[in-house]
Amino acid sequence: MGGSRLPDMASERITLTVPGPHGEREVGLSSPNRVLWPELGITKRELAEYAIAVSGPFLAANGNRPVSLERFPETIDGESFFSKNPPKGTPDYVEAVTVRYNSGRRHPQLVLTEPAAIVWAIQMNTIVFHPWASLAGDTDNPVELRIDLDPQPGTGFSEAVPAAHALREVLREGGLEAWVKTSGNRGIHVFCPIEPTHEFLDVRHAVIAAARELERRMPDKVTTNWWKEERGDRIFVDFNQANRDRTMAGAYSPRALPTATVSTPVGWDELDGLDPAAFTVRSIPERLASVGDPWAGLLKAPGKIDTLLQWWERDLADGLGELPFPPDFPKMPGEPPRVQPSRKNEANWA
Repeated sequence: MGGSRLPDMASERITLTVPGPHGEREVGLSSPNRVLWPELGITKRELAEYAIAVSGPFLAANGNRPVSLERFPETIDGESFFSKNPPKGTPDYVEAVTVRYNSGRRHPQLVLTEPAAIVWAIQMNTIVFHPWASLAGDTDNPVELRIDLDPQPGTGFSEAVPAAHALREVLREGGLEAWVKTSGNRGIHVFCPIEPTHEFLDVRHAVIAAARELERRMPDKVTTNWWKEERGDRIFVDFNQANRDRTMAGAYSPRALPTATVSTPVGWDELDGLDPAAFTVRSIPERLASVGDPWAGLLKAPGKIDTLLQWWERDLADGLGELPFPPDFPKMPGEPPRVQPSRKNEANWA
């Protein structure tokens, strides 16, 4: 873990010595004693020290790719905003890559490649890190197929576990090996490493195909219904997390929740009976030291989405078309009207 030295206490600023691939870097940390998680008393300095402790597996999962920073100028209970572009004064060890957004606009986005860059992000009041599914070298083609199992009201993590196991089997039948992590809240994130040969829309269609297959097998337990009024108390298979510039909290990223939980990679054999609340900013360094990183080597054996795309085409032939996109997206080809079913006008629906 990096060291620190204390200057004039009136300035309330310390300097952390952060080891990295290019040697040690000195990273300034202002307001180190500012409490970020009021219920636990976790400070900005403690978060920075957490980042240094987990920087290896954190960068393996989230580094070398576009990342959005969710920044909280005060505490987790205060206002927050997303930061994608390098702000003025960004140090040279924090990289950037030009990405294309759904609007067609292109703009540089932050890329973290070493521990000092994570600490700099925390100095900029970042709590939650949201990495893209593609790498900086080819931002248009994802290296991960991602599925978010999102419990609806009346369900929780324990209800998502059977869905995750069943989804793993579906994905295996589709030629993919799945890895799993807690969301840091009530949900479960399932990732499959894939060859970067298809752009985001294709990967979204592969996700929808897998989600529909899971829904067929567990119709009372999971749903692909985008509109909340149609989901009931089932687990929502969030296919829209596969879209370009749609991200979820990265592996080992803290969450802005009162208990300082962390989105944590786990082994499949850990899921049953797991308490995701046990994985926090304060507990994860010890977990890594004792059990290691369950996601080590995640990208070493990528699969292909060809079979899932065949399922997508099969479903199209059977009359199952495109599903709704997020409201901030431009109108997409084949997309149904963006109106919740209870408000649709039947005369105009076709």
